Amino acid sequence: MSDFLAGLTEDRLLAIIRGTDRDASIRAAVALADEGVSFLEVSLNTPDAVAVIAAIRQEVGERATVGAGTVLTADDVERVAAAGGQFIVTPAVSASVAAAVRLHLPVIAGALTPTEVYSAMDQGATGIKLFPASLGGPRYLSALRDPFPSIPVVPVGGVDEAAAADYLARGAVAVGVGSPLIGDSASGGDLAALRQRARRYLDLAAAVAE
Repeated sequence: MSDFLAGLTEDRLLAIIRGTDRDASIRAAVALADEGVSFLEVSLNTPDAVAVIAAIRQEVGERATVGAGTVLTADDVERVAAAGGQFIVTPAVSASVAAAVRLHLPVIAGALTPTEVYSAMDQGATGIKLFPASLGGPRYLSALRDPFPSIPVVPVGGVDEAAAADYLARGAVAVGVGSPLIGDSASGGDLAALRQRARRYLDLAAAVAE
C-alpha cells in the first residue's frame, strides 16, 4: 500500500474512465498508458467494468496500475480483486473500504466532511477521495488539511486543469480527473484529443511538483 501511495504521489494524476462502451473504454485506457498516465481507475458504472479492468491489465502490463472506482460493496471488491484490479476507489465510507483492507488492496475512500475523513482513515483507508471536491473547491482542501495535514487527499469531481493546479499546490497528493480528461473517448470519441489532454495534465502535474 505504501508503494501504491508513493507512486500516486509521484505521478499526481489518477485518470477516471467512465464510458458507455466496453471496447472504447479499453482503447481510452491504453491511449492514456501510452502517454504516460500510470494510474487508471475504471468506474464500475462502465458496461462490463470488471471485464474491462481485466482486459486493460492485459493490454498495459506494467505500464500502469489499474483499479476500480464507484466500489460500494464487499462483493464489488471481491469481483475487482478476482479480475486483477490493483486498487479500489469508493464514493463514500461504505462496506467496500473494510473489504479492501481485508484483501490488502489499497483503497482511496470517498469522504467530504472531517468526520467522514477520520472514519475512513480509522477503517484503514490508504487515502481520501475528497468528493465532490467541487462543492468546496481548493480553499476547502486547505481548510480540511489544517486538522489533517498528514492524510493523503485526492480531490475528485469537476477537476479541470486550472483546479488541478490549485489543488496540487494546496497539498493534494494527486487529483482524480474524469470527464475533463476523458471527454467522450470512453464512449467511442476522439482518442487523439484524449492524448492531447493527457499530455497537458501530465505537464501540469510535473510543473507543480517542481
